[in-house]
Amino acid sequence: MQLPAPLYSGNLLRRYKRFLADIRLETGEEITAHCPNPGRMIGLTEPGSKVWLSRSDNPKRKLPFTLELMEINGSLVGINTTHPNDIVSEAIKENMIPDLYGYKTLKREVNYGQRSRIDILLDDEVRGRCWVEVKNVHLRRDSRLGYGIAEFPDSVTERGARHINEIVNQVIAGDRGILIFLVQRIDCRYFKIAKDIDPNYYKTLLGGIEAGLEVLCFDTSICLKSIKLRDKLEIILK
Repeated sequence: MQLPAPLYSGNLLRRYKRFLADIRLETGEEITAHCPNPGRMIGLTEPGSKVWLSRSDNPKRKLPFTLELMEINGSLVGINTTHPNDIVSEAIKENMIPDLYGYKTLKREVNYGQRSRIDILLDDEVRGRCWVEVKNVHLRRDSRLGYGIAEFPDSVTERGARHINEIVNQVIAGDRGILIFLVQRIDCRYFKIAKDIDPNYYKTLLGGIEAGLEVLCFDTSICLKSIKLRDKLEIILK
């Protein structure tokens, strides 16, 4: 997935009210940017952190700048939680995910269940339907040098647990269901559920797996021009 161009660099002053971030641009100008990330962003709000932003020319936007990337300990981290669906959809179309080869159609944002919307619905006359939910991951709490462990979620997510149950209902009905965790950082080789943050999500996921839900995790390659799906990560469920 290509990032908007050009990107503007600066330093984080503060992130507040979930969707706002004050930034000092390299020019010295201080601006307020949209922060497209509803999570707590644990470990990603240190004042002074290097950041990159896109800018919209839409005159109707109150905040033209959007926070896209941060540099943490020398590694780039994707902040924009609207990107993972695009990244995974692109990877499926380019046959980068062997588990999802062979489906004829791909639809985005399909309403289903009681109050849910599936990120990606794959369909094929032979293989049937496959419901794909994509989760953005950026949390890393371990202090080891080099590659570490990515975790999800970084805050309690009742909505996330509901999504698992909705997909499981489709699996029970005979379809295929897959939950993909996409790590928007390049310094992790393992993935686990942050059960200390949201034990109910962990319990719900284990129940979903027992019912036939499939779980995959991938990291990404990130540069200032693009973010692309890269390698499958080992999932630690204990």
